[in-house]
Amino acid sequence: MYIIMIRKFFFVFFLLSVTVFVFAKDTYPASKLPQRVYPSTLDEQLKVLKDDPQVKFFNQNRVKLGKDPYRPIYHFSSPESILHDPNGLCFWQGKWHLFYQYIPAKDYRQHWGHAVSDDLIHWIDLPVALYPVPENMVYSGATFVEEGRVVAMYNGVGIGTMVAVSSDPLLLNWEKIAIPALTNIDKSGNRLPFSVGDANIWKIDDTYYSVTGGGRKATGPGGLRMRESWLFSSKDLVNWTPRHEFMVNERFLLPGDDAACPYFWPIGNQYIFFLYSHMTGGQYLIGDYDKEKQLFYPKQHGKSNFMSFLPGGVHAPSAYPDGDGGVVVLYNMHQGTKTPGWRGITTLPRRFSMTPEQKLRIEPYGNYKSLRTKSVSIAKKKLHANKEIILPEIKGNAYELIIEVDVKESPMFELNILRSPEKEEFTSIKFFKDRGFPLDRLDSNLKGRFQSIVSVETAYSSILPDVKSRAPEIAPVVLEKDEKLKLHVFVDKSVVEVFVNDKQAISVRVYPGREDSHGISLRSQGGDAELISLNFWQMKSIYNELKNDFILSNTAN
Repeated sequence: MYIIMIRKFFFVFFLLSVTVFVFAKDTYPASKLPQRVYPSTLDEQLKVLKDDPQVKFFNQNRVKLGKDPYRPIYHFSSPESILHDPNGLCFWQGKWHLFYQYIPAKDYRQHWGHAVSDDLIHWIDLPVALYPVPENMVYSGATFVEEGRVVAMYNGVGIGTMVAVSSDPLLLNWEKIAIPALTNIDKSGNRLPFSVGDANIWKIDDTYYSVTGGGRKATGPGGLRMRESWLFSSKDLVNWTPRHEFMVNERFLLPGDDAACPYFWPIGNQYIFFLYSHMTGGQYLIGDYDKEKQLFYPKQHGKSNFMSFLPGGVHAPSAYPDGDGGVVVLYNMHQGTKTPGWRGITTLPRRFSMTPEQKLRIEPYGNYKSLRTKSVSIAKKKLHANKEIILPEIKGNAYELIIEVDVKESPMFELNILRSPEKEEFTSIKFFKDRGFPLDRLDSNLKGRFQSIVSVETAYSSILPDVKSRAPEIAPVVLEKDEKLKLHVFVDKSVVEVFVNDKQAISVRVYPGREDSHGISLRSQGGDAELISLNFWQMKSIYNELKNDFILSNTAN
């Protein structure tokens, strides 16, 4: 029943986000949360924030919610009530800013919550950035940093796609300058032949561009509904011109997929288009961008979620360039059971970049190493076939683990985590060497080579009856001929994130019901393998350091 209710909730809100303009009202009630105008200098802002009621409430609530056994200690989570899509990740005056759909208990509508960080790991709550006025809800969008200000473009439910700007040091004060910037209803009330909704934004020379997501058209086989991504342009952020469908020959997404929560940024000498499908979750497209014709030609496709996003899967992205040719992205994740008083977390930040050979690299990013405390290392060890090896020297439910294995000819290597002593509960990470598709189907030079497969399986992660496990997350990864398997694993109470050779990443939610489900074991099935190295670190909380104080260095670059 719980999962059905969740699906109904998101289905209703998805319909609202796509079709709301047909039924738009002239006005909507103002937010029930108190709003204030903040000073314009950093010193004055820091002084005011020490006693800010919202900041105090968030910090106090984090202490209260910290007692929940499933609440992560080093992943960003909702300070109260619901955290939904992350939005508008950006780097401004030396600091990272994260906005997100915040649904407060006092006003059950989307606002833009706000947090700031020096290192993408230690996040500090700031007051709400955008309130639903005059729109009914502040839905997803992106930001663009230009000289002297940050521009936010987002889906203002009931009004249209909105534009707001801010220029103060901590981005506390926002002015909505286009209400709306985009709509799919003309002056006569007729619906225009494109959808508007979640928006991203970038600029070339003196022109702003935006692609909106969430729409679908019956252009697929048999009239099935396919993704629609319409391009718009503007000289002044207020007056926008609809251009055309942005993607050419995009054949990767499935019928039923949409491209909500779009982000479009350069990556190496190509471009990457992050998106969220309300059917299949977070995905990305990589290809060429023709700046003269303003068209995107996708050539490569990947997923950040390999099944439905419910339950316990990866949802929407928020992405921004790292300044060195890569793109930083994080996602929100859904729950797999009820957690009283709060809902919603983000993944750790990931850096997407291209190698000199133009191969995609996906790696954890941010200053996560600063969270390492107690460490344990295990040297080389032979893994005899068909025997599970329990590692009694390492255990926990909030840690980082890096393991390198020579799987040799073993058809399957398994890492079990969050394992109870008698294995009533465990989460399984499996690697199947050369068990995927033949690579020469795409490149004749790769004859005789195959994809390998990594899976994360949560069917036995919990014995609790109200926890909904996911079907196995199954993802392809291509290792070179003599490349060893390297798993980089982050466990954080109810979160498991697995990075495979910096080429693939899988994230899931888990909810062990036993207090002793902290163990770790290894197994090589069908043949011997060799453990080359294993490094383990307990991780400390990013929130215990905050206590009830507002801590932020008084610097602005």
